[in-house]
Amino acid sequence: QVEMVESGGGLVQAGGSLRLSCTASGFPFDVDGMAWFRQAPMKEREGVSCVNRSGERIYYADSVKGRFTISRDNAKNTLYLQMNSLKPDDTAMYYCAATRYYSGCSMGHFAYWGQGTQVTVSS
Repeated sequence: QVEMVESGGGLVQAGGSLRLSCTASGFPFDVDGMAWFRQAPMKEREGVSCVNRSGERIYYADSVKGRFTISRDNAKNTLYLQMNSLKPDDTAMYYCAATRYYSGCSMGHFAYWGQGTQVTVSS
């Protein structure tokens, strides 16, 4: 059974750092596209960062560029998001997503989703 599990969220003060992890399992094929999306209460879900399997195609939202870094370890089937210089506006539920073929960093392109991990940044 396909499963993706996120971890690493928590409560931090502004300026702090967190590293999120997402481990995928049960896929009968190699996963090309993986991504981090986030959603704050009463707000739309937005793409934070996306990457294809080779790492040649990477997207960052302008709001996180220079602060967040996406990476993946294909041998371990794990996706990471290093988050530095966190701001209160980064507070959201962060979701890991995957797609067999990478077509861009839009939510509708991703068929597989984790349950999310909460990130809360205090002032």
